[in-house]
Amino acid sequence: MPAIAQTLDFNNTELAFQAQSGARLARTWWMYRMIASPFLAANGPKWLSLAFRLGLPVEGVVRKTLFEVFCGGESIDDTLHTTETLDRFGVKTILDYSVEGEKTEAGFDATFEEIRRTLMHGGKHEAVAFSACKVTGLASFELLEQVSRGEALSPEAAQAWDRVRHRLHRLAETAVAQRTPLFIDAEESWIQDAIDALAEELMETCNQGEAWIFTTAQLYRHDRLEYLRGLVARSQAKGYRLGVKLVRGAYHEKESERAREMGYPDPIQPDKAATDRDFDAALKLCIDHIGQVSVCAGTHNEASSRYLTELMAAAGLEPGDKRVWFAQLLGMSDHISFNLAHAGYNTAKYLPYGPVRSVMPYLMRRAQENTSIAGQTGRELSLLTQEVKRRRHSAR
Repeated sequence: MPAIAQTLDFNNTELAFQAQSGARLARTWWMYRMIASPFLAANGPKWLSLAFRLGLPVEGVVRKTLFEVFCGGESIDDTLHTTETLDRFGVKTILDYSVEGEKTEAGFDATFEEIRRTLMHGGKHEAVAFSACKVTGLASFELLEQVSRGEALSPEAAQAWDRVRHRLHRLAETAVAQRTPLFIDAEESWIQDAIDALAEELMETCNQGEAWIFTTAQLYRHDRLEYLRGLVARSQAKGYRLGVKLVRGAYHEKESERAREMGYPDPIQPDKAATDRDFDAALKLCIDHIGQVSVCAGTHNEASSRYLTELMAAAGLEPGDKRVWFAQLLGMSDHISFNLAHAGYNTAKYLPYGPVRSVMPYLMRRAQENTSIAGQTGRELSLLTQEVKRRRHSAR
């Protein structure tokens, strides 16, 4: 094993939680205790959704629990404190205006303007390494379905699609001008073909010499490794630099349920081992083509994170090589983020923000993700408990 990989200790909780005050650590520990409750995990999201629909005064509760742990605030200005705190410990920020599922042209335009502001903000703050966007914040779900199915668009739909492309091209132009790369996040499989086409169009236009636009591949889909191989080949043939963010995926249950209900083959891998295999194979593919590919490994998996450091060492890449990034979500896997950053690797945290009500879909996915990933909540809670005890002991 390369020497650099051996220096990583993902159990070092002093480094992992160095950015958290005692009070913040205690609140995070309490939050994970709640998530670890099978009863609350099963019923909490449904109760919260119902409470918001009924107009019950639960926003304050959400703000002090899920929102505080997993979000950076309600506005860009709110994120500054977290961004600066992370940066002091070598962890950069991915600004993510986490509003999705907009339904009106006015809503799409408002989301476009806010994402553009994240890119402008990134141009002024070195601590912001990337911005991110979900296309469902800029286009209707129904339109993305139509385009993904290859249907002929009505004149009105064609005009709407032109507006979507215009918004994304303007964001891409801003990303290049502000030197702040933009992640195009992956979403549900039945709208992903349209998103993939948009991302490839933007990369071909903007990624001349450097990766300013990154597409996203969800490796829990059994077809994504082959898709990634095709992406590498197409970028080589067309002469642009491929930017790709690799993730396992965040829509597992919804994907499988829809496939069963509609009677088509499940797009999801048969088991976690297959997802892990393809994710690691995707890492190797990217490092093998590092002259053509810039990659961000968005993972909470310790084994995959360590494997990428080994691939880098074997390829003779320095830990700080600007073509390779590691990323985790705010509030999750600090033991990976801060220990990687301490060892000199490019590491960033996804920093979601937006009005509490608007980011509820994101927060629900985070709560469900922690309970659905085998051992995720237990691992987080164990490390938090270890650090709480360590601080108590050292304070004696």
